[in-house]
Amino acid sequence: MKKYLNLSLYYAVAAMAGGVFYREFTKFNGFTGATALGKVHTHLFLLGMLIFLLIALFSVHCDLTESRMFRAFMWIYNIGVPLTGVMLLVRGVTQVLGLTLSSGASAAISGMAGIGHILTGTGIVLLLLSLRKTAANGR
Repeated sequence: MKKYLNLSLYYAVAAMAGGVFYREFTKFNGFTGATALGKVHTHLFLLGMLIFLLIALFSVHCDLTESRMFRAFMWIYNIGVPLTGVMLLVRGVTQVLGLTLSSGASAAISGMAGIGHILTGTGIVLLLLSLRKTAANGR
């Protein structure tokens, strides 16, 4: 349980840092439009902090680490969520600064963000399957 609470705390701190960065960076640069930076905060809070708080609650009643699917979830999800957050940060900074990206650079950012989302989605499916399997085994 402590491991999941620590992960939740790390994601909460990263989410708060992302929110402060969004607010201050846009204010410093006089940017008032919509930007991907605003999504970093919510992605990390919901997909990071909230998910691991829920996992901590589940871990009180069952041993999730016995499941291979859960161990795969931990790796895949903890690569996907930070990757998504970093790519949202990169996209947002380029938007705020008004940088003109080549089509290749823009596609690379979008592609990496897409990979992050795919890994996150795959992780969520693995988590749900491992919870279902744990529940079916009565643990």
